[in-house]
Amino acid sequence: MVWANHSVVTEFTLAGFSGRPDLQEGLLVVFLTMYLVNLMGNVGMILLIKCEPRLHTPMYFFLSHLSLLDISISSSITPKFLLSLLAGSRTISYAGCLTQLYFYVAFGTAEAFLLATMAYDRYVAICNPLWYVLVMSRGLCLRLVAGCYAVGALNSSVHTVAMLRLSFCASGLLDHFYCEGPLLVALSCSDTSINDTLMLVFVSCIVGTTSMATLLSYGLILAAVLQTRSPGARRKAFSTCTSHLSVTLLFYGAVAFMYMRPASRRSVKLDKVASMFYTAVTPMLNPFVYSLRNKEVRDALSRVRRKALLVCRRHQGGF
Repeated sequence: MVWANHSVVTEFTLAGFSGRPDLQEGLLVVFLTMYLVNLMGNVGMILLIKCEPRLHTPMYFFLSHLSLLDISISSSITPKFLLSLLAGSRTISYAGCLTQLYFYVAFGTAEAFLLATMAYDRYVAICNPLWYVLVMSRGLCLRLVAGCYAVGALNSSVHTVAMLRLSFCASGLLDHFYCEGPLLVALSCSDTSINDTLMLVFVSCIVGTTSMATLLSYGLILAAVLQTRSPGARRKAFSTCTSHLSVTLLFYGAVAFMYMRPASRRSVKLDKVASMFYTAVTPMLNPFVYSLRNKEVRDALSRVRRKALLVCRRHQGGF
């Protein structure tokens, strides 16, 4: 019955960034480049962590899943947008729109909780180093990551199911480059009070819980580091935290700008720019932030590079 009565509109039209035909090729090049760099950087990070034994620690186990989520968030949105730029067709089916909504909300929620989990991991490593191996066991790490994905699936299921009750009997034009939840709700001609309430409650709880957990972890870390008398230990602690803190600030900065501004200050153009950072720019930058600011990752890259050169020389010597 829900599917039979949900809507008069069977497809939506995504306005994208601009209606000017002369800008479409430039947008295609920019987004395709960012997507390919995202794939190469994050897949490379996952392979590096898998292949380098010294990176088989809880911190890098979480980092490999962060890279996987960055790929997933971008892949739930960017390919469809690239296809629309390439083919010139901006329509997306009702089912396709809800599918896109489900996956990007699920992956985005999971990433928020994973970043909080990584902050807790750094807290245990720095504030309780003697207990680190015992506390951050493989079993706990697996349960924490599974919990992040489970919460993401639950949150996206709630919003997607709530969206099924809405009717869309007016224009199917979405002034965005993907199916964003608030815009879909605004487009409906049904009573959206339930959707608005669910969105407010869940976004507030998720952002509040994960941001407070992250801030608390880093507050305790800062207090412990300031009490450390050894400059070397202090530098090492800051080195292991700055990469994750930079990634966290990029993520929460984009999310806060998108969803936590008052309606009177919302701008469609600014929302699109913030969405681009959240779905394309930040996932592309994350592996470079970790590789450039993290000594262990740089050392691992150097070891892999030396091994590759050695294999190439041996191969050439065989001929």
